[in-house]
Amino acid sequence: MADGDGNAYGGATILETGPFAGWMTWGLGRDPYETHCGPFCYKVEADGRIRAAFEPQPHHLNGMGSLHGGALMSFADFALFAIAHHSLIETTAVTLTCNSEFIAAGGIDGWVEAEGEVIKETKSIIFVRGVLKQKGVTLLAFSGVLKKLKSRG
Repeated sequence: MADGDGNAYGGATILETGPFAGWMTWGLGRDPYETHCGPFCYKVEADGRIRAAFEPQPHHLNGMGSLHGGALMSFADFALFAIAHHSLIETTAVTLTCNSEFIAAGGIDGWVEAEGEVIKETKSIIFVRGVLKQKGVTLLAFSGVLKKLKSRG
């Protein structure tokens, strides 16, 4: 594990081994909740797009053997920040809203990936929307609003 890209949100950590080698995470202790339920990871593609993903495990399933809605919503919240990565280089933020609509059930047979975009950014607010997909199937649509925080100087 190595220090990340300087992103002010918790100082992302670059993973050095495993299927997400070269990706960044706020898990591994930097964000205790995401450490517990992840790891959730993201990386900046060559074209500047953000790619976020996690590899479902048996503990991400509900009693019916499908991905638990709470796991997907937690990943969607992570994805809000990952997608807004370029807007958070010099600041931190908190989630004001995180809306989700379940579209299809997922399982543990393939990475869950997030794609999305920043819709609008103001001096203090970032509006984001996206979808979570597994093997090309949309599982969840999400949108949210992030509130930028003043630096603690």
